[in-house]
Amino acid sequence: MSRRSDLDRLYDLLDRLEANAGGKQRLKDCTGYMDWPERGVYFFFAEDETRDSTDHLRLTRIGTHAVSTGSSTSLWNRLRTHRGANSGTYEDGGNHRGSVFRKRVGEALIERDGLHDEYPHWGDGSSAGRERRLAELEHERRVSEYIRDLPFLWVDVDDEPSPQSDRAYLERNAIALVSNYQKDSLDPRSDDWLGRDSPRSEIKDSGLWNINHVGEQHDTGFLDRLADAVEETSDL
Repeated sequence: MSRRSDLDRLYDLLDRLEANAGGKQRLKDCTGYMDWPERGVYFFFAEDETRDSTDHLRLTRIGTHAVSTGSSTSLWNRLRTHRGANSGTYEDGGNHRGSVFRKRVGEALIERDGLHDEYPHWGDGSSAGRERRLAELEHERRVSEYIRDLPFLWVDVDDEPSPQSDRAYLERNAIALVSNYQKDSLDPRSDDWLGRDSPRSEIKDSGLWNINHVGEQHDTGFLDRLADAVEETSDL
């Protein structure tokens, strides 16, 4: 099977997933009171960009959670970290040091808008004190505005946390399949896609807000495992 035919099958499976899950969601509309599965894999799409010669929204971020043995992070907890805070001191902001997705989007916005002097410590360290977080709050809000409006889907895969979990397997291979990094370009990215302003070549060239696995080759068999998970996923 060719990479293109596998990519077509992936998007066909995502169409079925969308039907089973009751449609794409946006984080701006989501809460923890929804009936989220405990564990899963999520797929974010571009807001206004489609695949080459199709009406499918293009995948731009693939992720999962709890792939370390003993981790207790739930799917919603991970998505909520990407979404950011709805209230409190950092209302409409978030913590990019706890979300690589937020960090990478913030980097691209800084590059695009020339904000290096305003946010010289963006991404520094794994935590930050109140003063620095408040100084970065306005930019965290820009990141939230971008991420919260992206359509996304999730697939229910409730296996035990482990680097060898099905979730890790699905994430790794889906990223490898969709990525254009150091490969023939399929579904060329729009010139307006924010990721083109990223300082990371892995993001600019892959077309994904991912860095890990973008240069790998995919195992076609992951699509069969994804197909099984799609059939087991129901709406919220």
